Amino acid sequence: MTDPASDTARLDRSRRDRDLDAASDEQVDLLVIGLGVTGAGVALDAASRGLSVVAVDAHDIAFGTSRWSSKLVHGGLRYLAKGQVGVAHESAVERGILMTRTAPHLTHPMPMVIPLTDAIPRRQEFLTMQGLRAGDVLRMTARTPVSLLPRPRRLSVEQTISHVPNVARDGLRGGLLSFDGQLEDDARLVVAIARTAAAHGARILTHARALDVTGRGATLRDERTGSTLSVRARAVVNATGVWAGEVVPGLTLKPSRGTHLVLSADTLPGVDVAVSAPVPGAASRFVFTLPQDDGRVYVGITDEPAGSEIPDVPTPDESEIEFLLTTISEIFQHALTRDDVAGAYAGLRPLLQPEGHHGHTADLSRKHAVVTSDTGVVTVVGGKLTTYRRMAEDAVDTAVAQAGVYAAPCRTAHLPLVGAASRNELGRVEAPPRLVSRYGAEAPAVLAAAAVATGRSTEELLEPVVDGLSVTKAELAFGVTHEGALDVEDLLDRRTRIGLVEADREAAESTAQEMLAGLTG
Repeated sequence: MTDPASDTARLDRSRRDRDLDAASDEQVDLLVIGLGVTGAGVALDAASRGLSVVAVDAHDIAFGTSRWSSKLVHGGLRYLAKGQVGVAHESAVERGILMTRTAPHLTHPMPMVIPLTDAIPRRQEFLTMQGLRAGDVLRMTARTPVSLLPRPRRLSVEQTISHVPNVARDGLRGGLLSFDGQLEDDARLVVAIARTAAAHGARILTHARALDVTGRGATLRDERTGSTLSVRARAVVNATGVWAGEVVPGLTLKPSRGTHLVLSADTLPGVDVAVSAPVPGAASRFVFTLPQDDGRVYVGITDEPAGSEIPDVPTPDESEIEFLLTTISEIFQHALTRDDVAGAYAGLRPLLQPEGHHGHTADLSRKHAVVTSDTGVVTVVGGKLTTYRRMAEDAVDTAVAQAGVYAAPCRTAHLPLVGAASRNELGRVEAPPRLVSRYGAEAPAVLAAAAVATGRSTEELLEPVVDGLSVTKAELAFGVTHEGALDVEDLLDRRTRIGLVEADREAAESTAQEMLAGLTG
């Protein structure tokens, strides 16, 4: 496990500027473009094999699709329902790796309940339960212990009401209970991957845009100063997701938009599980609620064509918001309304479009692909957040083979991320539970580092940044001193998720600005 007190995993403004200055001094083994979950994973995979790595992003760590997910690590059930057995198995294996070895501190079991109402005929109930049992077989083949993810089972009416107190009672005949993996936060996972890559020597450069990309390097423009420099590399990996075609023209993607709503926890009081409602007319699609540790509840997800324009920050369509509210309301006693929505977010999935495909984006495979351009740039696209590690492994294997660079075998399946420890060890960490759930074994060092950097007391650092939210001032300080946050957006939108609700963002901006000014000068 990487030493939590070590500076090797530390990302801050001074390290970023030093690494940027040094990037043009010599030829590196690998240049990685994009610092979403896949790009950060590629940087870690390559650096842990002994390669010299520069990884860049025009914006920030987890700026794009990686921060707009459902915050789940899926076991592959929804892919199994579409007959994508290989994708489903890969997803189950990677879920097990995250939850048991590489990131136990950032993952936990999520109980999920499907209330059995009139919206689910008995035949669909039977088929759904068979699907859940097939998902449990995937868990077993992935060797994820049943003690971590229990087997699915049927609930009585009373048990269903106990889990979902405000469930609609008319026609309720029980429920189906299953378990999947939930992330503490998707952006936190990406930051942990990037910091672990930095601990292995990778240069992590945010706010640095790659221009004129070829298989032998690129020009970098510092988006903070406008200055440029050239980076020479033996191999280049394009991991920019939905923007991959802008880096390497000619790629055919069909992005789809997935929208989530953000509700306050008191909108669905007493609901401590994810709750699923069937999408009318679809045999295996559900809308679900996802309770979060910060007092919020997410509702998702849609799957709609995104169009040809790829914005930096996608915006939810009002029709999608209405669809989510209408569908999820079918299983509750009281319908949710637009007034219950505190915020909403949308992400774009970088899906490959097979030749001749003209159907719905929900029908496209989530299998990833690694392709090489005429100039030698290796691009990795498709896939899912859960399988980022396997995507990265395949991309690095392709890049080093093409470049003729020696690299040790991949070791990321057994390489813990910063803060990782066994669940028993995490239970003994002496720090506030909020910090342990977000930083794992690093939690005591987070508080100590924040105290040293700010000169503030522990009591003050554990105060919430915004009343009603659990995000602390210590997290903002650590985001600046150790996680590479360079501006208010980095702090509020990626290192924490305060910015998901506009009112919370406005309340937190002055504290974030004060923290940045005090710690960066």
